[in-house]
Amino acid sequence: MGIRADKIRDIEKELRKLSVSQASDNIKVSVIVPTYNDELYLPRCLFSLVKQTLKDIEIIVVNDGSTDDTACILDLFVKYDKRFKIINQSNLKQGIARNRGMENALGEYIGYVDSDDWIDLDYFEKLYNSAKKYDADIALATNIRTGNGKTKKRLHIENEVLVSTLQGKIDISNQSKNPCPTNKIYRKKMLLENLITWPEGVYCEDKIYTIKALYYANSLVAVPSVFYYYFRNPNSTVNNKNVQRRAKAKIDKINANRAVLNFLKEKNADIRDKEFWALKTEKKLLGITLYKIFESIKTEKILLFGFIPFVRRSNEIV
Repeated sequence: MGIRADKIRDIEKELRKLSVSQASDNIKVSVIVPTYNDELYLPRCLFSLVKQTLKDIEIIVVNDGSTDDTACILDLFVKYDKRFKIINQSNLKQGIARNRGMENALGEYIGYVDSDDWIDLDYFEKLYNSAKKYDADIALATNIRTGNGKTKKRLHIENEVLVSTLQGKIDISNQSKNPCPTNKIYRKKMLLENLITWPEGVYCEDKIYTIKALYYANSLVAVPSVFYYYFRNPNSTVNNKNVQRRAKAKIDKINANRAVLNFLKEKNADIRDKEFWALKTEKKLLGITLYKIFESIKTEKILLFGFIPFVRRSNEIV
């Protein structure tokens, strides 16, 4: 593998056109970028960060044991932009990488950008200004999925809206269907005071992180006309063909749904029933699923063979 020499020259040529950015004494947003063997997409991501209209940011890249030319690319960006912090670790996965970034973050707010994604050049300026305008713990942007020749808005913010109830924050961020952690910025103080960190060594770590952030946030402001571009990477966890990895991802997803439901129940969260579901019981015979029982805040549902709805009942009765 390895990125071509002419590509490296192109990256440096583009960086030379930019004035060298110095580290700020007043960091408004710490941007955390975990990366692992993303040499093909990493430059696009990093250029969208160094060109941000909000200059008072720091860019914390956690190199999670990459074996390609990621380190070479990072050396170039560090040379031309002093706002970069590079953390190198062995391949410990995304949760640990993001936690390492949080531990080293100095900004008032924290944002996450995955190394194969990119953002609008005024992304952090618009989110930060709106968060400050309303004194909101979270600011939310439109999320666009792109890849395979397709582009789709997974979440579309049309108006600037401030919400403070948990249900309102869940609805406007489409949390139950799209628990995306990256199209937001979070006040660091809120994260630290409520001990909100990333689950480590698992997939689907975004579910519990984002529901906790929404629960504890004083308010969330939705910001129109600013976009986070989520790239459907053919080598991502979702698309990976490794049987063991996919099996672990499936188990981790089940456990993540359970963690979310348990958290909401423990907090007696004032939200609609039948919105968050978790597997309660699964009965198999000779490896074939006979039925599954899922539960929500107050309701259970039974699916014959795992997909045929059979009955729904209130947990308060059983």
